[in-house]
Amino acid sequence: MLLLQPRAVPAPALRERPSPPRPRPRRRLVPPPLAAASGSIAVSSDEDAFTRCSGYLFEEGAATESELPTSYDLLGIAAVYRRRPLLVLRRSLQIGTSFGRWFALRYLDRVNERADDMFELRAAQLRRILLELGPAFVKIAQAVSSRPDVIPPAYLDELSLLQDRIAPFSTEAAFNIIEKELRLPLDMIFSEISPEPIAAASLGQVYQAKLRSNGKVVAVKVQRPGVQAAISLDIYILRFLASLARKAAKLNTDLPAVLDEWASSLFREMDYREEARNGLKFRELFGKFRDVSVPEMYMEQTTRRVLVMEWIEGEKLSEVRDQYLVEVGVYCSLSQLLEYGFYHADPHPGNLLRTVDGKLAYLDFGMMGEFRQELRDGFIEACLHLVNRDFDALAKDFITLGLLPPTAQKGEVTKALTGVFENAVNRGVQNISFGDLSGNLGRTMYKFKFQIPSYFSLVIRSLAVLEGIAISFNPNYKVLGSSYPWIARKVLTDNSPKLRSTLQALLYKDGTFQIDRLESLLSESLRARTEQSLVRNQQEDVDSTRYAIKQVLSFTLTDQGAFVKDLLLQEIAKGIDALGVATLSSATSAAASRLPFAGGPSPLTSLDDEDVTNLRNLYRLLLLLSKVSQKENSSPIPGNSNAIENEGGSTDELSLVLYEMTSLPEFLPVISIIPELPPESQQQLLLLPTDLASRILSRAVARTIRRMFI
Repeated sequence: MLLLQPRAVPAPALRERPSPPRPRPRRRLVPPPLAAASGSIAVSSDEDAFTRCSGYLFEEGAATESELPTSYDLLGIAAVYRRRPLLVLRRSLQIGTSFGRWFALRYLDRVNERADDMFELRAAQLRRILLELGPAFVKIAQAVSSRPDVIPPAYLDELSLLQDRIAPFSTEAAFNIIEKELRLPLDMIFSEISPEPIAAASLGQVYQAKLRSNGKVVAVKVQRPGVQAAISLDIYILRFLASLARKAAKLNTDLPAVLDEWASSLFREMDYREEARNGLKFRELFGKFRDVSVPEMYMEQTTRRVLVMEWIEGEKLSEVRDQYLVEVGVYCSLSQLLEYGFYHADPHPGNLLRTVDGKLAYLDFGMMGEFRQELRDGFIEACLHLVNRDFDALAKDFITLGLLPPTAQKGEVTKALTGVFENAVNRGVQNISFGDLSGNLGRTMYKFKFQIPSYFSLVIRSLAVLEGIAISFNPNYKVLGSSYPWIARKVLTDNSPKLRSTLQALLYKDGTFQIDRLESLLSESLRARTEQSLVRNQQEDVDSTRYAIKQVLSFTLTDQGAFVKDLLLQEIAKGIDALGVATLSSATSAAASRLPFAGGPSPLTSLDDEDVTNLRNLYRLLLLLSKVSQKENSSPIPGNSNAIENEGGSTDELSLVLYEMTSLPEFLPVISIIPELPPESQQQLLLLPTDLASRILSRAVARTIRRMFI
């Protein structure tokens, strides 16, 4: 990764203490934690709205930070605020009257038939209310501010301002916090520091500085005074309201548990030491990815309320309209969720940048999530079963993921899920969006006691935000459509026993090989953007057919593709065995037809239904391996897909199949690709004939024994 050297940042933006403050020129620098717009933020001489309207939350008589737990502990928070009932009452009234007044105005707008005229004004009022109520409510707003397909445009424009354009608190207070936390005078830590914050957000604000120890340009993130007390009180009140709402509405989802999960992540976000550790881990796992940049953390200068990290220059991803970097983000997010189980749970536009060298930078690692292995496998299985319309298996997946209780009636759930998802799936996997999947799910969720596990909201949010960013400049973008090729490749290559069992069950229904499903998985996996293929303006092979054949062969001849190779050899052996029977049947029929008093073909050499299926599968497998377009070969067997239906088939039909099988010119590219394969793949290829012959011989012996003695 390219580190930003000190000389890359113009010095005039900084000042050397104790020199008096100098005006800082505008520039296109964006700090890592908060991603402000280029140039300095507007600083008002007045207090910010939160301090002005809610300052009583951390004044004398309110809870102090020493009393409150540093990690989320509901009992500890409750113990503090039970001793301050008047403070809780005052805050509850402030929240209730603020939102109550706004909803009343919206109601009057509708009554007076001027709701549309007042829409933008009410959106601005809502944003101001959220600012006045403080960090907890700003965080909630940020969670929904990246969905242009869900939030009306006027509200989206206003709420998006909460991502990085929030009035800062006093610089003097910020510098005092830095000196108190680091226990050194400011000029002993930094040789230069900006006189004003570069950006401000709900939890803190950022200054640009230069470390005295090594001259590196860094971002210094300072926590807002009193934020922990305010958030603790708001969570205490919101959790009480969540419990009341669940009981009153008889909701299946455990709202308090969902709020607890969110609160836990928010408390971790307020501990900048935890954020720095997350950043180090994230950098180790994903910083080496192509076109992904992760800032360096400076642990020695980081405390619970001060974070020092590498300065990264760039622009918000949502403003540069870079579809390629969205694809990089989808790939990286899927790797986070399903490969490593450690993911960025707050990828709103302010935390995703396009760097000056064209990379995707992840910022602000306060809110991270853990995805356990069994849940990762369950999520992959659910996607596979959804795309393949296996709604009975999907119902079981929902139980595994904790979305349905184990007592749910699977038959009724399957029927309901079919009605909800079938129309969306029928449009093709590349056209499925989160909006499609949530269409009629609400009524079904209520009927079958669906519940939203506490972990699930963060997982879905991490993917939904990416889709929201993408569709803001490409309305047709579907993150699930971009994700499924990755999932197909994952299930084909993963060594997990659970996923291998899933693949086996997917490809064999009632003992019959589902060639369509394998074809779909292989075709989709070839569309997957891997780390190697994530190259901007990559030039692929001019001959797309040869390129695809090479991809398929390279994949199946590696250790990752061993399981799929075994399945393919098994089905090819079945097909060749059936082909041998068909050839013998055709030859005996032709010979018998020349004899006087000739009858039909010998029963010993007639094809049964299994042979016909195996023969058809062999033909389609060879087509698949040679990457012949299914549009050009719409039926599995040329001429008529139902050419062989009845037991035994006719001589003419079998001759047609044999002719087509032996005269396909499309198989020739497979042979010509072999010299281009890696040496290890060529060695594996040399072992295939022996393996295949062994399988064919075993089937022939078994067939002979079966016909002789059964």
